[in-house]
Amino acid sequence: MPLRLPPLAALRFFEAAGRHLSFKLAAAELNVTPSAVSHGIVGLERTLGVALFVREPRRLSLTPEGADYLPYVSEALSLIAIGTQRLPHHRERRTITVSCAPTFASRWLLPRLHRFGERWPTIGVTVDTSRRQVGFPVDGFDFAIRMSRAAGATWTRLFGESLVPVCSPAYRETILGEDGAVDLRRAALIHVTPASEDWQAWAERTGTEGVGLAGGLRVDTIQMAFEAAAMGLGITLGRRPLVDQDLASGGLVEVGLPTIEAETAYWLVASEGAERRPDLLGFQRWLLHEVEAAGQGAAGSGRRTA
Repeated sequence: MPLRLPPLAALRFFEAAGRHLSFKLAAAELNVTPSAVSHGIVGLERTLGVALFVREPRRLSLTPEGADYLPYVSEALSLIAIGTQRLPHHRERRTITVSCAPTFASRWLLPRLHRFGERWPTIGVTVDTSRRQVGFPVDGFDFAIRMSRAAGATWTRLFGESLVPVCSPAYRETILGEDGAVDLRRAALIHVTPASEDWQAWAERTGTEGVGLAGGLRVDTIQMAFEAAAMGLGITLGRRPLVDQDLASGGLVEVGLPTIEAETAYWLVASEGAERRPDLLGFQRWLLHEVEAAGQGAAGSGRRTA
């Protein structure tokens, strides 16, 4: 008699919830409701006859049995994804899927993407800007572009950022001291809450003291920070090259304060086996060519260059 396997959908729920240790985050990743994830895992536990999670009011953790089961399920789903990708018909119809931050997508990747289309007119590209952890290859992504200090051994460095204080031309006039220099104590600071390097890092690296860093406006994307600064709501850290178009148009101007080089950089992370697929290898080479053509950094040879 063949072995009866648990439902595939329930296994996907379990793998995502076990990776995130959150039904809510698993639901967001799989585009279902947290209730669906919870009910699916309860059904899986009943099928298996074992508890997989310890459910507490504000905490979700794996039981010893769940922790032992998770790597087997993850590997099995990965093998299914890899096998599916290798099917000839699937490869012919498949698009390249890239996960990256929304501001990077809108300000750097999308304006250049038509050139990839000119080289590879039969290959589609899907850009995903949702904020979720990408699991290769289970989630179906081919590449992820991530901002990070540290990098994996096979990550490819794209470029770093320069952090330059910027604001609207009119707002700059309101924060000038009697000597004509910018008085940062008069300014409202615009913070990007998810950014690993923001005003605190800038103040420490530039030796700036006597400026209140706790107040001001807080937003959750770099794009929104740029827009808020252009509206005259304060000063934000422009991140070059992403802010270059605003500086070129005059919507934002450099405040006249020190610029620092970010300790983080953008890295390209490829799914396993990408080097064996001509379309993915072509996309990676095209992306590195764009970085080099823009003169924006050490693209390297497809390996970590930090």
